[in-house]
Amino acid sequence: MRKLGRYLLEDRLGAGSFATVWKAYDPELDTDVAVKVLADNWASNADVRERFLAEARLLRRISSPRVVRVHDIGVQDDRPYFVMDYVRGGTLADSIGQCGPAEALRLAAEAGYAVQVLHDAGVVHRDIKPSNLLLDTGRTPAAVLVADLGSAKRLADASGLTVTTGTPAYMAPEQAFQTGGFDGRADVYALGAVTFELLTGRKPFGSGGRAHLTPEQASKSSPPAVPGELQVPKAVGALLRAALSADPGDRPGTAREFADALLSRQAGEWTPAGSARPSRLAVWLAAVVTFLVAAALTWWFR
Repeated sequence: MRKLGRYLLEDRLGAGSFATVWKAYDPELDTDVAVKVLADNWASNADVRERFLAEARLLRRISSPRVVRVHDIGVQDDRPYFVMDYVRGGTLADSIGQCGPAEALRLAAEAGYAVQVLHDAGVVHRDIKPSNLLLDTGRTPAAVLVADLGSAKRLADASGLTVTTGTPAYMAPEQAFQTGGFDGRADVYALGAVTFELLTGRKPFGSGGRAHLTPEQASKSSPPAVPGELQVPKAVGALLRAALSADPGDRPGTAREFADALLSRQAGEWTPAGSARPSRLAVWLAAVVTFLVAAALTWWFR
């Protein structure tokens, strides 16, 4: 069995262009962990190495049960690695086609709340997809944690030009085409794509997403409708079309708003941003005025 520091590597959980994640065992703490190791061919690249270490620091800094935690960091044979919680239950990719509409919407809302934690910390993820959303079956009901911040960027820096990164199927047009910067609504777009896939088993614009179109084609393309046989509320379909809009201004303004809407729209309680939805104060004032008018009319005609 291969050893990395004090950690015994057992099973490979996944691999990408820059790193591999292993399930490992920590004999000193007698617990399973996940270990992310920078790929050997990138270990000597100073920029990639710094991004890898920056991800570990960022995960460590964001302390939340909705974000995977980092416990240790090290270097072996000039290859850096960091150690995280081992989250039992796999990823949301394993749930595609395996859960009914109600559970799909609940898991998608969980993902939205997890992404909001990043946004509250001033970070946009830029690569939200099912395989980067971990399913913690150790909680009841199962919770979703966000992981893999290798493409993450500070929101304060997201308005300028940057290297295009992400997975095309889930990438918002403004992120794919670098049109005027982007903000957390790019992650909302990705959440919409993840939700559509959890519900239908397919990606809304195929594996290439809108990124395979020209910017003009992308701006005119309409999100697909949720198939009627799924019997989800029509309001949910309308929400997903808004989240997958090519125009960020037409999407829910935050990941939390999207998550709240996924749950509340089943009861038809959500309205798009910019609509004339009365505030609680306005509702209260209207009720008071109605009561006073009714009382006055009663006194007048008695």
